[in-house]
Amino acid sequence: MNKHLPTLAVDTMSPGANLESYIQAVNSVPVLTADEERTLSEAFYYDNDLASARQLVLSHLRFVVHVARTYSGYGLPQADLIQEGNVGLMKAVKRFNPEVGVRLVSFAVHWIKAEIHEYILRNWRIVKIATTKAQRKLFFNLRSSKKSLGWLNPTEAKAIAEDLGVKESIVYDMEGRLSAQDPTFEADNDDDDSAFAPEQFLFDISTDPASRVEAADATADINERLYSALDALDERSRDILAARWLGDQKSTLHELADRYGVSAERIRQLEKNAMKKIRQAIGETELMA
Repeated sequence: MNKHLPTLAVDTMSPGANLESYIQAVNSVPVLTADEERTLSEAFYYDNDLASARQLVLSHLRFVVHVARTYSGYGLPQADLIQEGNVGLMKAVKRFNPEVGVRLVSFAVHWIKAEIHEYILRNWRIVKIATTKAQRKLFFNLRSSKKSLGWLNPTEAKAIAEDLGVKESIVYDMEGRLSAQDPTFEADNDDDDSAFAPEQFLFDISTDPASRVEAADATADINERLYSALDALDERSRDILAARWLGDQKSTLHELADRYGVSAERIRQLEKNAMKKIRQAIGETELMA
């Protein structure tokens, strides 16, 4: 094993607020020779020596930084790109077979890029812009393939399509996706395009014809049963309900008791019985709140 590797824990080597300090720290870790790398790889592969795996990871963190820097044009935090690349590096170390005859860095680059790609595709845009294998390939190659910042001309589009092995239509489609801007959800009063903000297209159930017809039918059905139930009541009970609930000036129990020459308790009983019949008729547990 390499006796000169610093005793740093992997979790303390994660990029944080001070990215420059992190980069200086990983660059201070010596690069392994081919023999040192093979010794460590065999110790982990055959004997599951975690200390050897840790040293393999530490010695290749500088390479992850180098790869992550090539993706700086996507506007995502460099520390996050590095952290995702570190995850790919650890996966590569776990799967590396020293008997294959290649250096770890050649094997790990694919795992590092795969993790960074997934992170970019998850976070670069609200709406995913690359969903197929061909689109993913084009997404990470189109920018470097374009000759200028302007729109592609037919010759450039054809050349890029042939170089990347995709159809020209996919090249044009991806160019449009890369050039598009994510709209804000809320409308901006100072923006002429505010009428096209997503919040302007929220579904309003009150304007749905089917919902309005359904609500009207339900109301008509309840009213019909209510009127039928009122007609089935005797005249005094119907008058008590009308005086207590349906008039603009609602009568008190004592006022109705004086009108019919009975006690207020009797009026309350008549009202309660009438309300029970109404509820049963319209199928409601509560008639009025």
